[in-house]
Amino acid sequence: MAADSSFDIVSKVDRQEVDNALNQAVKEVQQRYDFKGTDASIAWSGETILMRANSEERVKAVLDVLQTKLIKRQVSLKAIDPGDPKPSGKEYRIEAPLKEGLSQENAKKISKLIREGGPKGVKTQIIGEELRVSSKSRNDLQTVIALLKGEDLDVALQFVNYR
Repeated sequence: MAADSSFDIVSKVDRQEVDNALNQAVKEVQQRYDFKGTDASIAWSGETILMRANSEERVKAVLDVLQTKLIKRQVSLKAIDPGDPKPSGKEYRIEAPLKEGLSQENAKKISKLIREGGPKGVKTQIIGEELRVSSKSRNDLQTVIALLKGEDLDVALQFVNYR
């Protein structure tokens, strides 16, 4: 009897790619003419990306620069969670923490999607911050991957350990 095939659904961020995108954004913010004299900056603050500028429009422009660089490096914009600009003294700030790992509620939502829209005989199991999907048929697993890629979820998904 053949063993079940399986894969894991995870939500991880390639920290190096985010770092590279951030460094490119820093260079662009320093060199762009419209940011001259605005004290606009972007940097890591622990596990959060912190953007600063002297006006709400400028800090949103800094966020736009970062998002453009992330897209060019194939990092999903769902991997960061930028808040609204907040005034802080004479400047405005946006904090954008990285989102990693599947929360229990997201894992349950994905599991429900697979049960409702996926092929019969596909089993899901929540293991920590990942979701394991298994089935006797590899074609069923491919169908599940296609189903999830077509859904608009609020987390960036990767499919790993396909065996």
